[in-house]
Amino acid sequence: MRWFDAGVNLLDRRFEPQAVVESALAAGVSKMCVITTQPDEWQPAMNVAAAYPENLVFTVGIHPHNAKLATPDDFIRLGDALQHAQAVAVGECGLDFNRNFSPPDVQRDVFEQQLRIAVAANKPVYLHERDAFADQARILSAYRAQLTGGIAHCFTGTKTQLEAYLAMGLHIGITGWLCDDKRNASLLEAIEALPADKLILETDAPYLFPKNKRPRARNNEPAYLPSIADKLSEVTNIPSETLSKTSYANTCRLFGITD
Repeated sequence: MRWFDAGVNLLDRRFEPQAVVESALAAGVSKMCVITTQPDEWQPAMNVAAAYPENLVFTVGIHPHNAKLATPDDFIRLGDALQHAQAVAVGECGLDFNRNFSPPDVQRDVFEQQLRIAVAANKPVYLHERDAFADQARILSAYRAQLTGGIAHCFTGTKTQLEAYLAMGLHIGITGWLCDDKRNASLLEAIEALPADKLILETDAPYLFPKNKRPRARNNEPAYLPSIADKLSEVTNIPSETLSKTSYANTCRLFGITD
């Protein structure tokens, strides 16, 4: 089986990128999308992707936590970085009102600027949202007709929220959150409404280690993506092989990759 991990924080200081990528490839995870969250990560993402042109793609964006640090020049650089052959989406972008590391009004402004860049570049958006669904949905709806799709990264919300994202044409990213039986109840209900052609699998490594995997490792890795599929197979009665083919094809389509 082939797998595509649609979200890995490969630049996290806990990772040695080459070792993580090689481990993933050995596990059948042949493609990975490297998430960026701030301008300082854009060039390193280009560098690591260049070392694995057949396996890695990356996003270019400013996470809501970092919105307060964004400068006008950053948005120019963001647009330029999207011209890279392996840059596939704008993000991680969105709203996070859980801790408000950046003021909400600044988050909204930086989010909208990135949406406008995504429209201009004809790229999908890679979305983050926490405790801000109403505002995020309202802002997205204004750009819905112009956007080239996107993904609700690491979706953990309700069935109603999932259906709202689907109505906007978005894909839904499923992570190891699904494997945590102490907090996955809402997600289990939500995925009942998830059509096969909108399913994306991702690890969000090194976070969200899939708790159905044994033995437990210190950090999550792309190599553990099949464990998320195993849990999804268990709760949907869809074979893991089918989930592999479907999610791989969906991710390639979302990111505009010919494979």
